[in-house]
Amino acid sequence: MVDDDLSLRESLPDQLQLLGFDVMAFGSAEDFLASEALDDTQCLLLDVSMPGMSGPQLQQELKRRELKIPIVFMTAHRDRALCADLLARGAVDCLFKPFSEQDLRSALVRAVGAD
Repeated sequence: MVDDDLSLRESLPDQLQLLGFDVMAFGSAEDFLASEALDDTQCLLLDVSMPGMSGPQLQQELKRRELKIPIVFMTAHRDRALCADLLARGAVDCLFKPFSEQDLRSALVRAVGAD
């Protein structure tokens, strides 16, 4: 997962592990791109708005590198047009914060099942 919100990076991995997912948390898109996890990532839970490289910019960079990592976006801004655009660009889902555990689980199951 990539999110600049420290409280979310501390709490969400525990919830994801309880759901059966292995998790690594990064505070920025740049940290994720520089990590060894890049090649092994099977799904990316990604914040839309972050300082530096945004979530949509990271999505574009992954496409440029021809890395097909399924992405579930998270956003605190209820911008349905933005979410529709992200989905049109290939994202699996776009969750509005705060989201339910069931919505999170459903999105991740679809993402892991996606090619």
